Amino acid sequence: MGVAEDGHRHLVELDQRALVCACTACALLFDRPGATTGRYRAVPDRYLADPEHRLDDGAWEQLQIPVGVAFFFRNAALDRLVALYPSPAGATESELDPATWQDVLGGGALAALLEPDVEALLLRRTEGRTECYLVPIDICYELVGRMRLLWQGFDGGAEARAALNAFFAQVELRAKAPAAAGEARP
Repeated sequence: MGVAEDGHRHLVELDQRALVCACTACALLFDRPGATTGRYRAVPDRYLADPEHRLDDGAWEQLQIPVGVAFFFRNAALDRLVALYPSPAGATESELDPATWQDVLGGGALAALLEPDVEALLLRRTEGRTECYLVPIDICYELVGRMRLLWQGFDGGAEARAALNAFFAQVELRAKAPAAAGEARP
């Protein structure tokens, strides 16, 4: 969650696309201006919501995501948006054409604010409505881990659904709307 419950922070190791733990003092070194050009990037603790986000059934179909939850992050090394979704096997990457991602998600209020490699657009489709959040990338992988651990049967089961609902309730509590003139990275 940007800052883990035990107080440590996470960094993204860019070459391996891996999360690594760091003490707060070390993580602060990677939060400084100019630190974004190295091997590691600090995961910020920013949660934003886009209550005006509109993604209808047709747009969701274009994404070709077979489940109701997905996250998208800009991979700086590949210079494109990468889409993943939780599955019983872990994080599953979608192979959709990058131009489609841009067409469907590029015009949203949060897309322009997305920090490469360390933040994600987290989408949840329920009852014909899509919620959209900008969140630290580490919580997306936390969600993937929870779903992998709890998944049972074809649809995940009651325990996985309850965990998914609790997860999104926490995201909703932390998320705020971006400032009208743009949200600066903390």
